[in-house]
Amino acid sequence: MKTQPTAKEEGHPLPDVQLVLRSTRVITPEGTRPASIAVSGGTIAAVLSYDAEVPVGARLEDVGDDVVLPGIVDTHVHVNDPGRTEWEGFWTATRAAAAGGITTLVDMPLNSLPPTTTVEHLRIKQETARTKAHIDVGFWGGALPDNVTDLRPLHDAGVFGFKCFLSPSGVDEFPELDQEQLSKSLAEIAGFGGLMIVHAEDPHHLAAAPQKSGRKYVDFLASRPRDAENAAIENLITQARQLKARVHVLHLSSSDALPLIAAAKAEGVGITVESCPHFLTLTAEEVPDGATEFKCCPPIREAANQDALWEGLADGTIDCIVSDHSPSTADLKSPDFASAWGGISSLQLGLPAIWTEARRRGHSLEDVVRWMSTAPARLAGLDRKGAIEVGRDADFAVLDPDATFTVDPAELEHRNRVTAYAGKTLHGVVTSTWLRGERIADRGTLTAPTGRLLDRNG
Repeated sequence: MKTQPTAKEEGHPLPDVQLVLRSTRVITPEGTRPASIAVSGGTIAAVLSYDAEVPVGARLEDVGDDVVLPGIVDTHVHVNDPGRTEWEGFWTATRAAAAGGITTLVDMPLNSLPPTTTVEHLRIKQETARTKAHIDVGFWGGALPDNVTDLRPLHDAGVFGFKCFLSPSGVDEFPELDQEQLSKSLAEIAGFGGLMIVHAEDPHHLAAAPQKSGRKYVDFLASRPRDAENAAIENLITQARQLKARVHVLHLSSSDALPLIAAAKAEGVGITVESCPHFLTLTAEEVPDGATEFKCCPPIREAANQDALWEGLADGTIDCIVSDHSPSTADLKSPDFASAWGGISSLQLGLPAIWTEARRRGHSLEDVVRWMSTAPARLAGLDRKGAIEVGRDADFAVLDPDATFTVDPAELEHRNRVTAYAGKTLHGVVTSTWLRGERIADRGTLTAPTGRLLDRNG
């Protein structure tokens, strides 16, 4: 009888393997297959055949037919810590992330006090997060009208790139850039090979749109027209082309912009694009009047627009899906769409929400991994994240893709359990989450924080 190969016979000398994680369905860059993942020192040492011999001294964890994915990488999270910790915080945000299969997040520079716009402010943010992070955490810097000279020092200090707004951000301490200021910041960032990530809505189009207060979602939708996104993205492409800068469009909502983006990519402009679970799974037609848990900027649009966004994902015009988790206290979600805080809490639910819609549309879990793990890791330059292959961090999400659950806000780990997904039935239960080979979440039970702070310098 032929015996199964050992790790050594498969070409992988594996001293000091602590863990072998085994499944009949492991998603690797080469596809989905039965495999045993050998972990040494928190790193993937080998991806072996399913029934390869377990190295002496290693612990075997067999998850059966559950799917092992690379840990989800979420590069768009507003943790709001320090300064607005009543809105969220590193402890609660990273617990929610771990429960949802996310093993790495990159924190946005605003809604915290101070914002991450100087090296001193970055250090404050890092010290706040250091003992509270259940998963690995990195940081974006911010580009403001008056901090161009701070951008290179922030880059050298390890931020992954710089966020700017082209229209008001909603918080006074993080003002938007006009086109001249954008040009100056982009030129500075391009000079050291950095990345600018952009909230792209044109303020002139927003100012010209009808503004009505009240409970009707249709009035709020009219106040944030697609033209505002389209014009801002067109101007951004022009600047990126002229300055040979790398830019990334945040939370794309308007499908009308897809042809502009596709043409720019084909031309060689350095542009990438993300969208978010709420744009890809929720529609304007389903938003009840007064239900400001659905409010975000740019807004959730119509079903036909959503269909086109999925087409943009399928053809590669949209690169990745990230949460734009932007929570607030419940009192800021008043029933008036004009005055309510604009942000959707989805950190814990993004993977099942996207998988539910993706499977309905005929996409695979391999597609979801590409959009939610591999591409965001590539965007931020996190070369140890985003794939199950030798040399990467042993970060995994284990998913039962056929199981369903109904979203109960009381079961979420977010500090404020306000969610547009309440009552929805979703496919895909995260049964466990692993960070560098250690199980940090197990069917709702979370360990003490073991996350590390990441920076661009490694």
